[in-house]
Amino acid sequence: MRRTLSYKLSWLAGATAVCLAVSILLAGCKRSPRRPPAAEIHAITQALTAEAAAQGATVRTYKSATDSDPKSRDVVHIRLAASPSFSHAQAVTGLVRRLEQAATRNKLTEDEPVTFGNSVRILLRRSGFVTHEVQIEASSGSVTNGTPRLAIILDDFGVDPAAADAVFAMTYPLTLSVLPGHAHSKQIAQEAHRRGYEVMLHLPMESVGREQPEARELRPGMPTAQVSAMVSDFLAGVPFAQGANNHQGSEATSDAALMSELMPVLREKGLFYIDSRTTAATVAYDTAQRAGVPSAFRNIPFLDDVEQVDAVRRQLELAFRGAKEKGEALAIGHPHAATLAALRESLPRATAEGVELVHASALVH
Repeated sequence: MRRTLSYKLSWLAGATAVCLAVSILLAGCKRSPRRPPAAEIHAITQALTAEAAAQGATVRTYKSATDSDPKSRDVVHIRLAASPSFSHAQAVTGLVRRLEQAATRNKLTEDEPVTFGNSVRILLRRSGFVTHEVQIEASSGSVTNGTPRLAIILDDFGVDPAAADAVFAMTYPLTLSVLPGHAHSKQIAQEAHRRGYEVMLHLPMESVGREQPEARELRPGMPTAQVSAMVSDFLAGVPFAQGANNHQGSEATSDAALMSELMPVLREKGLFYIDSRTTAATVAYDTAQRAGVPSAFRNIPFLDDVEQVDAVRRQLELAFRGAKEKGEALAIGHPHAATLAALRESLPRATAEGVELVHASALVH
């Protein structure tokens, strides 16, 4: 009897040890959270794009997730057209709901949406890893009961990150147009996008007299292949650009042949175009319209031809007035100290003036 009890106790101890070892082994083999492979992320991007396109939205995707960088993600930028049947909030809410359903089907969770002006930014995750960044921008033209709209583009970013930081401190839907090929071009474009500002490519073009030309610029006589290659190179240096406007370009934008080469390239790349109108002889906007490129043009005098705070303030007053008279206005300035100071002072008055500040893309047709 004593021997039997001793045997049972010995067997129980052995079994307990085996169970403990198995438990430790299983715990050690438990998988840590893993990010989906880039190919799967890209496939989900296609599903999200299809959902947005089904709602009549214009969609641009950046399949930038890679297997080598766990912090990389795909970006889906969605622009909703205004509709007389739905309010801005209804249009966005309906689209967000459909995207949520698509995300759930693909085993993704959603962070709380962040609203910035007319934009909504949503991060999608799996196992804690951000796989997608979705930005929704709704044009509010016919759904704001005729509220005048003003878009302000600030050109020439890429050299001075401090100027970009000064803009980021102003929480208004401004559009930053970034010159390619400068020391901080990519950094500023990425940070502007991350913060919810619209990014444009400030497309270098030849000016009359070639005043302060960029190292590379579009010039009359260039064939389509060269124009396309140059635009592609420029876009690689300005990530997240949604559209383009000309940097200088008084010679280039008045050349019908060059503009006819450029606009199909912009259309194929899904970019809108803003004619900065640096010359009265420009044919850029008309050519963009004929080519089916969503486009608009500066219809307010430049904000800072005179780099003094009082002068820029007066130009902003003209911009508010122009928006109210025309229904919508598009102004262009530069990140000069005087311009930034005047913007800080004047933009808080936009609502009191009855003017809605919007991104440049909201005014293209």
